[in-house]
Amino acid sequence: MTRSRWALAPVLAIALLASACSGGGDAASDTTLVVTTSSTTDSASVAIPTDESTASTDDVVAAGESELALLAPLTGLPIDAAIVNRPALAAKIDNVSAARPQAGLNQADIVYEERVEGGLTRLLAVFHSQDAPVLGPIRSARSTDVPLLTPLQQPLFAWSGANAAFAALIRSVAIRDVGFEAEPSSYTRASDRRAPSNLMTSTQNLWALITDGSSPPEALLHLDEGDVFTSGDAAAAVSVSYRGTTVTHTWDADLGGWAREQNGSAHVDSDGVVVAPTNVIVQFVDYKASGQVDSVGAEVPEAILEGEGTIWAFSNGRVVEGTWTKDNVTAPMVYLDANGEPLLLTPGSTWVLLPEPGNAELLP
Repeated sequence: MTRSRWALAPVLAIALLASACSGGGDAASDTTLVVTTSSTTDSASVAIPTDESTASTDDVVAAGESELALLAPLTGLPIDAAIVNRPALAAKIDNVSAARPQAGLNQADIVYEERVEGGLTRLLAVFHSQDAPVLGPIRSARSTDVPLLTPLQQPLFAWSGANAAFAALIRSVAIRDVGFEAEPSSYTRASDRRAPSNLMTSTQNLWALITDGSSPPEALLHLDEGDVFTSGDAAAAVSVSYRGTTVTHTWDADLGGWAREQNGSAHVDSDGVVVAPTNVIVQFVDYKASGQVDSVGAEVPEAILEGEGTIWAFSNGRVVEGTWTKDNVTAPMVYLDANGEPLLLTPGSTWVLLPEPGNAELLP
């Protein structure tokens, strides 16, 4: 098996070590080009003896091509060096029937699906490695968002408000507020959609608002370097119920992902492309009453995301059972396999579904 590593962008160092020539003349310098890569789990170096006339970056790539690739921290896939250091951008996206098809879901690195009032769901989509020229519809935040946002290293957060209690909570944590109330000129109302499911923006608009120093997100998942998901049992599909919303993810080998249906119809984006993440994690969580109600008086639930529980992880047509743990509100979520080892997922996009225990089943 190819060695695995955290999906952290490698730190690359190129050192040109030249000994000084003694005296005049045309003698070749004693030059060595050293390429060093490092990650949290392994490192490698390649030394290429050469002279000034033959040293080239092509030699370096040929000697250590895999070590030179920058990997996106949230997907484990190659990423452009020009964007690798930008912060994460999280967007709260509506998921009712009037909001579909949404724009930008297939460009997200990670998407969390949480239950909200009335058995509906809402999506927290996290962007870093790709841009979404159109993104939305953007909707209001919930208290469940806080423990998902805080491990992202002060992410930008696109949202369209909330009740007073939730809004105060969101603004009290370590995020960069690029929501509609803070940056109204960065949003538009789509004429072909009905309010409130018509508030749109773009990742470019929102990232352009941050001009000071910022930090990229750290890896939230263990992503296998080039290996397929080989452990576990074969799995065709999984169905998840949120009481008022039912979703199904079915393995599609041609797409290399888990094609999504919602309430019996294919879940496609605004370009007509089916949503089919590389990985799906069904993370079983309890919900409690948040102490808040919506505009029609329905209790707003809050997912309990601190503690531990069980997961089903899906990748490459297979399923692995394991556990999740989260020590506190700011700590990252940790996913482990049945042996208590870090769960290795295939590089690519990941959707994390947050149903209550017992509300999911494997389908033949």
